[in-house]
Amino acid sequence: MESIRKNRQLFIDKEFLATLSLAKEGILHPVDKLMTKAEVQEVEESGHFKGKPFPFPFIIAPSGEKNKAVLETAYQGEPLDFVVDGKIKGTIIVDEVFEIDKKKRIEQIFGVYDINNPDTQMFLKRLGDVAVCGAYELQFDDIKNVKATIAQAKEQLGARNVSAMMINAKPFHRAHERVIRITLEKCDLLVIFLLKPYKQDLLSYELRLKALQYFVDNYLPKNRVVIVPFENTYLFTSYKNAVLDSICAYNFGCNKLILSRNHSGIGMYFDKNEMKSILDQYEDLDIEVELLAEFVYCNECKTLVSTNTCPHGAHHHIKYHTEALLEILKVGMLPPAIFMRKDISALLLSELFKNRFENIGKIYDSIFPNSGLLEAHDEKDFYLELMKLHQTTSLT
Repeated sequence: MESIRKNRQLFIDKEFLATLSLAKEGILHPVDKLMTKAEVQEVEESGHFKGKPFPFPFIIAPSGEKNKAVLETAYQGEPLDFVVDGKIKGTIIVDEVFEIDKKKRIEQIFGVYDINNPDTQMFLKRLGDVAVCGAYELQFDDIKNVKATIAQAKEQLGARNVSAMMINAKPFHRAHERVIRITLEKCDLLVIFLLKPYKQDLLSYELRLKALQYFVDNYLPKNRVVIVPFENTYLFTSYKNAVLDSICAYNFGCNKLILSRNHSGIGMYFDKNEMKSILDQYEDLDIEVELLAEFVYCNECKTLVSTNTCPHGAHHHIKYHTEALLEILKVGMLPPAIFMRKDISALLLSELFKNRFENIGKIYDSIFPNSGLLEAHDEKDFYLELMKLHQTTSLT
């Protein structure tokens, strides 16, 4: 969307661009634009926008002295170009410019104003003093493509009951598998929104997608699960992100959202001896939300169980703690098979530690049984065979 004449520019990052696109594509409906100062006050007071739940105002206030100078001198009707990484990616027609309370904005997103919180520190660096609203156009097709993918999958199956899950899969483990299978029992189509954050991590989005897609392709019924990226922008660091997840899932075309009770943004609490969550404050959400209990491995039951159905105490439970599993992978160890499928562990380690061994073929042939024929083996094969030896019990 190159401008015919030279417009003044606002410099934003891809995360801001994706956030604007969520509204533009109707995923935050009824929010489909940046809010005016009056609308901001309405949402702050009521927690609703146009009669529908919305947890906090939808605004953009880009940081930087150049952006501030442009906004403070912008006039109504002026076109301003959005520039991302040196390229024009959109244009907004200024309707209104107004100052914001940065402390209040932080509290709206994070629940508290804690400048020692790393997420708060990062957001403060990106948050300016002046917000702008107005009609805008963008060059960003990612959200539009996700909508099309889901719509096509629904049409192919004739799916009426469509459930959604939003997961990091960092890493993908057995408890994820159990939730997916339980959900598939009750729906025609499952949409897995794989969170796509805007900061680098040990397990990249591409690697997590590869592992999850491997499981779907090899262990689930064909065509009943679709995996799509979910732009996990700064909005979803909110302590009310479960509300936003619900709004987004519905607007992507799903009629049920599956969440774990330990999902961030659920805020489980007791009220008059009844277990409730923050979602109970938004009973007028358009989508059905199902909260699942935590899944653990019980060393008495000898299987994966829900904490709601296992009669044994927590001291018998082995938890699927993603951060701990990630630490095991980070040092190159194979997680035990009760945590993760051996072929998925092998897939991840072979990608994380490429060319780890000088002569993988020689090591493989030296310690593992073989058919007597010369065969080529890669690092994934090595980890799979190693896991088989870990599971041998005759000498243990």
